[in-house]
Amino acid sequence: MTPGGMTSNWTSQLAPAHAPPPPGWWPPAPGWWLVAGLVLVAAAAGVRWWRDPYHRSRRAALRELRAIRVDDSDLVSSARAIESLLRRFAVAVFGGAQVARLTGEAWLTFVAAHGGAELAGEHGRSLLATAFGGSASSDRDSWIAGADAFLRCARRKTPASRREKR
Repeated sequence: MTPGGMTSNWTSQLAPAHAPPPPGWWPPAPGWWLVAGLVLVAAAAGVRWWRDPYHRSRRAALRELRAIRVDDSDLVSSARAIESLLRRFAVAVFGGAQVARLTGEAWLTFVAAHGGAELAGEHGRSLLATAFGGSASSDRDSWIAGADAFLRCARRKTPASRREKR
């Protein structure tokens, strides 16, 4: 024996080697809680965006414009459908009080100011003339491009954005 009461083969007195138990699946690590929280927030934001009335009306209007683009029956019906679509979308987004009384150049100026710049000049006048019984024009592609731009860009100014401009 060695001094202190230990034998020279002291390692034989240790407990046998064994692996620790595998980690349990619950509770998750803090990183997984963070991932779960981010997924929930993203899902809630996605549902809110999808159900937003502006986005719903915009998606419906773009679907209708695609149907008009595919259906090339005649210029007069296309012009009427595009003009009606623009008018209904503008009333839905900006309200009837601001849009309903606009006609002719005032209407085209409004559309151009809210993203439909393609319809500002001669193309817009030819749309109105064709839709309301004037001479038929072959500017159908320009009408559709202007309507598409208007549908994608038109947004009502919120009170917060009005304050920021001041």
